[in-house]
Amino acid sequence: MEPDLIITTEQAQGRENVVIFHLQGWLDSKSEERFLQAGRIAYEAGARFLIIDLGEIEAITSAGMRAIQKVYKIFTPAEEHFKVAHIRICNAPPQINTILGITGFLQNIPSYATMESALVSFDE
Repeated sequence: MEPDLIITTEQAQGRENVVIFHLQGWLDSKSEERFLQAGRIAYEAGARFLIIDLGEIEAITSAGMRAIQKVYKIFTPAEEHFKVAHIRICNAPPQINTILGITGFLQNIPSYATMESALVSFDE
């Protein structure tokens, strides 16, 4: 079986403008467009903040990181870049979190150990 990506979308409890993507599998060139489409659909449906749950992600390639960057641009108005993070990452396995840190992603997209801490961060 080839690596694949499963995206499960969930509306955050009590937060109509926060959507959660639970990712399982590989975020790579084969799944990049599907991930982008999910981001576009969520944004067009009214979500303005996104939590990406990487708890069950097995691998992320440069194409996967590019997809996250493109979704970041969908959710973050140009005038708010570097001011307000509209996307959070949570539950990233240590090796994925290290890759995201080395590549500079965590400078603009905060990473949290738990879903709860990512949700609470929107209140700060």
